[in-house]
Amino acid sequence: MKYKLSALFLFITSCCFAQTDKKLTEKLQDAIKGFNGQAGIYVQNLKTGKTAAINADTLFPTASMIKVSIQCGLMDKIEKGEMQYNQKLVYRDSLLYKGEDILGSFKDKDTIEVSKVALLMITMSDNTASVWLQKLVGGAYINNWLEQNGFKVMRVNSRVPGREAIRAKYGWGVTTPYEMCRLFTLIRNGKAVSPAASERMTRNMGRIFWDDKALSQIPPYVQTASKQGALDESKSETVLVNAPHGVYVFSIITNHNKDQRWTPDNEADVLIRKVSALLWHYYEPKSDWKPAEGIDKYMLDE
Repeated sequence: MKYKLSALFLFITSCCFAQTDKKLTEKLQDAIKGFNGQAGIYVQNLKTGKTAAINADTLFPTASMIKVSIQCGLMDKIEKGEMQYNQKLVYRDSLLYKGEDILGSFKDKDTIEVSKVALLMITMSDNTASVWLQKLVGGAYINNWLEQNGFKVMRVNSRVPGREAIRAKYGWGVTTPYEMCRLFTLIRNGKAVSPAASERMTRNMGRIFWDDKALSQIPPYVQTASKQGALDESKSETVLVNAPHGVYVFSIITNHNKDQRWTPDNEADVLIRKVSALLWHYYEPKSDWKPAEGIDKYMLDE
């Protein structure tokens, strides 16, 4: 009950007292001009409370970003003693989500701990791991946790009875840029499930393999927590940055993208990098850091 009240208080205060950063909003509006698709952005400086928002309450597909809410549902079950973080699971071939996942290369009846499945889900965005954990926790259970914690629209759609129609439109999950940032902020503040669970989730979210977009525009020595999402028509990333002069969180989600290439120079990925770089230098104006010359060849993750 304590955490539900804290989450509600955070939601109310953020809505009532957040001040718009007009200068940053204008810069972001300039950044997305000419983008061939729909873009939504929400940014908040957690030190000052100031925000910038563009289509921040618009519904977007989450793609793999929904895995952060699956992680929350898992931690809630562990907190209640219904599961254990180090318990052994038995992999079955029927769990395979076709693709190039690490877990999908396991043999039938191999064993693995929940902790490693969770890490694969977040760090590698392993779909087989994610579907398995969602099945163990329950999509309805995850959505109930989201509702109880004040999330109005963020939900898991796939494999959840009654959500077939919205799944057809948005895919695995649905959210807004604002609610993605709110979830990351809850975790950052130790308010998601419990302080201990939040700490474990933050550590997982700081070990991201897919660091070639927003994360590539932030110095590697600055701690971040993030999650990425990618579909043909939608690319997205939410990042919490523990910057020297104050923590900030941002989410950029695109949809209906005209450029649907899976290449480093596709329009949405370029926009995500552009916004991330803009924010870093806006909040850290004295920083002269920039990606190292020749880094591109080390960012070819697939």
